[in-house]
Amino acid sequence: MNEVKWLDSAVFYEIYPQSFKDTNGDGIGDFRGIAEKLDYIKELGCTAIWMNPCYDSPFLDAGYDVRDYYKAAPRYGTNDDLKALFGEIHRRGMHILLDLVPGHTSWEHEWFRQSCRGERNEFTDRYIWTDNTWEAPEGMNALIGIAERVGACGVNFFSHQPALNYGYYKPKPDKPWQQPTDAPGPKATLEAMKDIMRFWLNMGCDGFRVDMAPSLIKNDEDRKGVIALWQDVRAFLDREFPDAAMVSEWGEPDKSLLGGFHMDFLLHFGPSHYNDLFRCDKPFFGGEGDASEFVKTYKENLAKSGGKGLMCIPSGNHDMIRLAKYLRGDELKMAFAFLMSMPGAPFIYYGDEIGMRYVEGLYSVEGGYERTGSRSPMQWDGTENAGFSTAPADKLYIKLDPSADRPTAQAQMNDPGSLLNEVKKLVSIRAEHKALQSRGDIVFVSAGGPGEPLAYVRSGAGERILVVLNPTDSKVTVAAGGVPDRQIYSLGGTAEANGSDITAEPRSACWYVLR
Repeated sequence: MNEVKWLDSAVFYEIYPQSFKDTNGDGIGDFRGIAEKLDYIKELGCTAIWMNPCYDSPFLDAGYDVRDYYKAAPRYGTNDDLKALFGEIHRRGMHILLDLVPGHTSWEHEWFRQSCRGERNEFTDRYIWTDNTWEAPEGMNALIGIAERVGACGVNFFSHQPALNYGYYKPKPDKPWQQPTDAPGPKATLEAMKDIMRFWLNMGCDGFRVDMAPSLIKNDEDRKGVIALWQDVRAFLDREFPDAAMVSEWGEPDKSLLGGFHMDFLLHFGPSHYNDLFRCDKPFFGGEGDASEFVKTYKENLAKSGGKGLMCIPSGNHDMIRLAKYLRGDELKMAFAFLMSMPGAPFIYYGDEIGMRYVEGLYSVEGGYERTGSRSPMQWDGTENAGFSTAPADKLYIKLDPSADRPTAQAQMNDPGSLLNEVKKLVSIRAEHKALQSRGDIVFVSAGGPGEPLAYVRSGAGERILVVLNPTDSKVTVAAGGVPDRQIYSLGGTAEANGSDITAEPRSACWYVLR
């Protein structure tokens, strides 16, 4: 696998395009709005963008129900507008990943319409169909009674998302419709997905975040089949687009990185204990939680992956409740001090850098359900609709945070003590020290058990940096594993160095370069 060097120092910003910036007054964000705010993202210190799906869609699942992979959604702009956005991003020395949705399409996709026909055609096996209308694929919900053909079509997640067919790793002999992964239908599906990737990479994107990457092949409990599938994709990219970066929504780095991804997310679902830090009744960064299971699992994943690839930790994403529902004030700053000092490329979900709140009590919008409150429009300033749109308030895609004291980017730019300026500072310090960047090593010196700090030493490029995060109400002392030379960051109180020990005040954080 080719290394993508720009990932070594990357800090990502996730843009949910419909909620970022509206320039034509229809209440929905668009490509030109993103282009208008690129300088803000660059000034924050971010070097790359992950944009959620922007393809043509009926938007029953916020664009994760793709109707045409080759066409930008008209509400955001045209293909030419998107290509121009790529150019503006590159002109600023930044990169962009598109969101690839390989597991399913919309039921309005032409592939699915053709797959429903009674006579065989090139799309008959593009989706997972049984040969009995009353038999759903095992472990899946299904669409029935909607086609000329006999059979039920398996769906992923919502009922309007028919599952694409990449085959079964262990087809059952009594289920002839379960095709092996090397059958013509599954192979054609994979080649079609490669063609989609070619199209957008040739247009100018720099790679993809892959939605639900481990889910493509069925009856594959050890993921051997899907690992082989992604290794095949990786080989194709190495041949044709060696600089294309890939990040997986998987959450098992030992498998995803073996499959050829450069990066994998530690997620709010799965075994990572990510929620212990940010999103639970007693989050670690709230001062009363326990980070030790996260640290244990992180170390296990680090060992399993053999140091290959990157394990990336996001501030949040479009599927998570926002950070600010559980953390407040300096707790948020300390959470970012963690995010910006861990290995792997950090991801900032739009608005988290200003502490945007989870908006309670919203009806579901475009399949958001409980996630809708984390997808509200970006709060730019104190003007109409927080500077997001000139549309009437009742025409906005999702309602704004109605609070009179809702945070805005403009107000925080002018406040030296704001979360936004703290995040800028943290990103800047990270950029100055390779030991703190994506590939620097990490050794934990305190696992953040109950009443304990989280502390670790990052090393790289001949430098060692101690990070101490103490969200507890007690003063703590940590053995630094070296002699502290100079402090490069502090939050919430003065840390004291005594020989090879660091004593940190309650609710404080510090980073020290070690001799």
